[in-house]
Amino acid sequence: MTDTPIRLLLADDHPVVRAGLRAVLETEPGMTVVAEAATAEAAIARAAQGDIDVVLMDLQFGKGMNGAQATAAISARPEAPRVLIVTTYDTDADTLPAIEAGATGYLLKDAPPEDLAAAVRTAATGRTTLAPAVADRLMNRLRTPGTTLTRRESEVLALVAEGLSNQAIGARLHLTEGTVKSHLTRIYAKLGVDSRTAAVATATELGLIRRR
Repeated sequence: MTDTPIRLLLADDHPVVRAGLRAVLETEPGMTVVAEAATAEAAIARAAQGDIDVVLMDLQFGKGMNGAQATAAISARPEAPRVLIVTTYDTDADTLPAIEAGATGYLLKDAPPEDLAAAVRTAATGRTTLAPAVADRLMNRLRTPGTTLTRRESEVLALVAEGLSNQAIGARLHLTEGTVKSHLTRIYAKLGVDSRTAAVATATELGLIRRR
């Protein structure tokens, strides 16, 4: 066992959240908050300096890159710090990209302080911690793969939920309108529905897309 503290980077665009995380973690023995970042881009740059063990990463930063993209960029470097996602979002559309990007753990912001500290220690050793709701959802995906939406299908349906037309969705995702229709056909089949409204309602209920 080493006496070297776990060095942390807090990446969140809300100063109040960063202050709250700092307040919790700096009271924990064996942890020190080395730096904070208000954007995903700043988190990537700071993590690359080589003096961070664990990055606590939010998923949504407003403008610019999101947390999953930052996680992928950080994790791709040699000797990269571990990334622990700490967010309010627990849908498949949020969790899967982050985990695929290389996140070591995924925790929700309403987790008790002791769970947060334990997750940081677990992440520092390279082991995984998942919020119970996230772990349950991943297990359900493994048990019922037929209802699982691909990342692209989740993106398409999320834009349907925003009220975008097929043409607008295609423009946003750089797809043809025919490709968007094909994605929707597969989504309807997987969810057992026959309309855009029903698809959005069912996917929201199942936690496949974010509730708005």
